[in-house]
Formats: sequence, structure tokens, C-alpha cells
Amino acid sequence: LIQLFPGKLKSSFHAFSNDEEALINKELPKELLLRIFSFLDIITLCRCAQVSKAWHILALDGSNWQRIDLFNFQTDVEGRVLENISKRCGGFLRQLSLRGCLGVGDSSLKTFAQNCRNIEHLILNGCTKITDSTCYSIGKCCSRLKHLDLTSCVFITNNSLKIDEALHHIENHCHQLVILNLQSCTQISDDGVVGICRGCHQLQSLCVSGCTNLTDVSLIALGLNYNTLVQLSIHCPKLQALSLSHCEHITDDGILHLSSSTCGHERLQVLELDNCLLITDVALEHLENCHNLERIELYDCQQVSRAGIKRIKAHLPDVKVHAYFAPVTPTPSVGSTRPHLCRCCIIL
Repeated sequence: LIQLFPGKLKSSFHAFSNDEEALINKELPKELLLRIFSFLDIITLCRCAQVSKAWHILALDGSNWQRIDLFNFQTDVEGRVLENISKRCGGFLRQLSLRGCLGVGDSSLKTFAQNCRNIEHLILNGCTKITDSTCYSIGKCCSRLKHLDLTSCVFITNNSLKIDEALHHIENHCHQLVILNLQSCTQISDDGVVGICRGCHQLQSLCVSGCTNLTDVSLIALGLNYNTLVQLSIHCPKLQALSLSHCEHITDDGILHLSSSTCGHERLQVLELDNCLLITDVALEHLENCHNLERIELYDCQQVSRAGIKRIKAHLPDVKVHAYFAPVTPTPSVGSTRPHLCRCCIIL
């Protein structure tokens, strides 16, 4: 690990004598030294590992590597780096962020999943090389996963969520999943989201912003017609935050099912509906049943009016509604020779 980022690890230890280091090792038990090392960041741990053989063993002990964020090293991180880290950390690793690590692919994540089966928080935001194969590996090996972020992993497809395919393993094995982010996974549709909802009953936060294929249109399962929001309301009773931004096929009817459900009525706190063009004031009337609602995002919901927002705020005075209304163009004055500008224009 020390050799992974050589440019960032250069440091001088000449002021720290062998006698002083030996004294520390003698006076402090290994357990206490490990506890001290547990507060150090990745760079400092790697520097400490260069002090002596004893500190090398202590610094690279897996117990010190329970939470790792490699965002600052994203340009350096390749598959072999992740594989080496997973072998070093093993079952100790609980949280890993690979945000922006474009060099990481399916093969290295398969090795990671096999070695780090106790992982609870996994951030793969912007890892654009990964495919359904990674979801298969995660679902098969990481049953303790609570937070999974697949933002902008554009090669994740509906195959990930269908029977006998990759994310079907997440549905079947990751029952503790609480937070799932599928933002901008543009190939995901109703089938995939419904599959996740049926298997992950602990889900509290779901982001499908930018998944433009999501609709209220039903799928046939067990001989019955279901739609995505109905499935969410039935199978995810603990849902607290839902982002449907840019899901342009979501309608008032879908919001009705959501607001009438247990999660909507008792749990839902945040609902994002930016650019949901079919949403109207009727949806806001339905949301009056969501008594714990704290925030609604309605930017570019062009069929929502100020009057509709006033009505829901009258029923839910503590809710924060974020919306934007284009300024009204002033009526031209009779006989005026001045140029007519709308209120949003700036005269230079």
C-alpha cells in the first residue's frame, strides 16, 4: 500500500530517533498503539509504516482500515490498488468510497466483494466502467450492505434487477439495505426498481433521479398489475426520502398511491419531483396526507401553481416547498416607446 501513491507519501522521519521509537514500543502495549493508529488517515498510516518494521505491522493492521475514502486519489486508483486494499483489510473494512475512481472495474470489485464481506457502506459514484457483473458480486458476497451508491454507473441495466440476473442477488441477499442511490442509471426501468423494493424492506432512502424510464405504467407480476410507486408504498414501509427528479412519466396517480401508503402517511420526509412535468396541484393535495413531510422539491414542475403550494402549506405549515416560477412579462403600456422587458431581464 505504501507504494500506491509515492508522490503523496514523501515525508521525513530523520528527527525521530530509533531510541525514541524503541521506547514507545516498549512502554506502550500493542493494543494501545493500535488504538492510537486507528485515528490516523491513510497518508499518515502509510508514512508511519515506513518508520520501522514494528510500526509497519501496526500501521497496516486491518483494524486501522475500517473506513477508506479514495476520492483524493481517484486518478491513481486502479484495479490492483483496490485488490491490494481488500486483501489487507479483509473483514475489517466497513466503509469504502471509490467516488470518481474511473480505473476501477468489475474484476477488481469482484475480488473486493470476496475479501470484504462485512462492508456496510459502498460508494461507487462515477465508477463508469462497472456493469451488472459488479452488482452480481456485491449481492452474492456482501449481505451486510446498508448503503449502496451507484450514481452515474450508466452500464447498470435492467438485467441487474431481473430474475436470474445480477441485482436480483441484491434483492435476495442485501436485506439490510437502507440507502440506495441509482441516480442517472439511465437504463433502469420499473422492473428493476420493483425488484429492489420487494427484496429490500428496510429501505429508507431511494434516489432514482434521472432514471427517465420510470413510469406509473404497471408490470405484470404474480398475475396482478403493479406500478413502481405502488410497489414502493407496499414493500418499503420505512421509506423516508425519495428522489424522482427528471422521472418525467410519473403522474398524480402515482403520488396518490405513495401518499396513501404506510410509508407516505407515517414516514416520508423528503420528496424530490424536479422536472416531473406531469405532476399537478392534484399531487400536492394527495401529499397533504404525508404528515411528516419536511421538504418537497418542485423545480420546473410547470403544472404546479402558487395556489397549490399555498394549500399544502396551509395543511402542513412546517413543510419547505422549493419551486420556481418564471417572472410574468409586464403588460405593454399604451403609447409607450420604452422597450418592454420581463422582470428577469437586466438592463446593462
